[in-house]
Amino acid sequence: MAIKKKNTNTTASNKKTRDKPPPLDEWIKPAIGIVLALLGYQFFRGMVQQEISRINLDDELELRQVLFGEVIEEGVMAENYAVLCHPETATYPISSVFHDAAKDGSAPAVFRVMDCDTVMAGSDKTVKERFAKQLNDKIRPMVFVSGKTGPPKQVPAKHLKTGSMLVKALKNLLTPKAEKIETTQDLRTKCLDKDICALLLKGSKTSPNYVKSAMEKLLVEFPKVAFAAVDTSVLYVMGLEAEYLPEFQSDVPRFAVFQKVSGTADKSKTDGSNSTRLKTSVTTLEGSLGYGPMSNLIASVVQKTATMQKVSSLPTIKTRSKKLEEEERQKRQRRQEQQQRRSSSNSDTGGGGSGYFSSSSSDNDGTADGRRAERERRRAEHRANNPNYKEKTPEEIAEIERRRRQRMEEEAQKWNVAPEDAPEEGEPFLEGGGQDEDFEDGSSSNSRAYEDNWDSNDLDSGDQQQQGADDDDEEDVMDLD
Repeated sequence: MAIKKKNTNTTASNKKTRDKPPPLDEWIKPAIGIVLALLGYQFFRGMVQQEISRINLDDELELRQVLFGEVIEEGVMAENYAVLCHPETATYPISSVFHDAAKDGSAPAVFRVMDCDTVMAGSDKTVKERFAKQLNDKIRPMVFVSGKTGPPKQVPAKHLKTGSMLVKALKNLLTPKAEKIETTQDLRTKCLDKDICALLLKGSKTSPNYVKSAMEKLLVEFPKVAFAAVDTSVLYVMGLEAEYLPEFQSDVPRFAVFQKVSGTADKSKTDGSNSTRLKTSVTTLEGSLGYGPMSNLIASVVQKTATMQKVSSLPTIKTRSKKLEEEERQKRQRRQEQQQRRSSSNSDTGGGGSGYFSSSSSDNDGTADGRRAERERRRAEHRANNPNYKEKTPEEIAEIERRRRQRMEEEAQKWNVAPEDAPEEGEPFLEGGGQDEDFEDGSSSNSRAYEDNWDSNDLDSGDQQQQGADDDDEEDVMDLD
């Protein structure tokens, strides 16, 4: 009896078609987890958004504090702000880049949101209209920094791609640092045009660590002072190095502090006159650099106790060359020779003399201020040497002045011609001070004097002729003998 074999392939395919689908309960839990995660993310994001405060445009004090760094309340320190322009009635969320930067927390700024399209309190302009030159409406999102660092300054679009890039840009914008000087325009706009500017002249491309540390401390200690640095191993500051600083040495930094006297470097604010031309003064640090000497020098300039020298011509930036270095050596040599001649002439003429302009008086240099200082010094010495000295009352001073004027009038009368003694108009003035006197024959004293003078001249000439004739007779007699 033959046994039929079953088709195994058909059986396997039938089993596959008979498999039941997985139960729906297995997919419910993962789906619920995904939904909860999304809701949690949105909730956390909303909480962070609520932490970023919005600036009240009706509070003028808050606006001035955020936009200009002005603080009126005592004990409140000015801060730097990172502000995002976001309409108050907007339905879309704030920028994720700004949100991520605020969440990072390492940026040296306080994050705020502001409606830049609404009119501000105390003004008829919006933030965009008020700072139209600083803010570009085409860059989105519009983020700017302000506060202690100054008026609003917009963050470039290349730094708004991610939150970390924005944090890095904020650190570069808000962390104080010395400006890099490479051209004459940089020197004038970034340093000389500031009220006080501290200029570091580096002796190489990189400064020593102790100089870097000192500059970092000074930037924090003097926030209102501008700091700048120039690499003098490649560049030459004409009008400063040869005139006021020690000679250049490789890897040796030098330090100078400028204080603006008047004028401005902005050509749009100048009319070409001498009154608007930028004028500045300078003082330098002698010896080695360090935080202590540099801080003391800047503090003396800020407190207006430093000895400043007026700069005759504004310094310029040139490429360092052997020709400029040779010119600098010649200038230094000429200046040393002038100082030697001046010191030798002072030693010859000044001596130990006690004259009014003697070299023993360091205050009196011949000017009005010097003479005034000399008078004050002598007056103080006189009062110190006379303990019984008493200040004169205003009445006594007025009486002394009246007597002085009276003596002057009496002396003037001795030398001046009185009106009653003056001759009439057209008549000659006699040396004796008198006028013509009439004699009995009708002649005057002037005519008599003229006739007497004429007669004396005639007599003198006649005597000379008679004497000449006598001499001729004597000669004749001698010839006869």
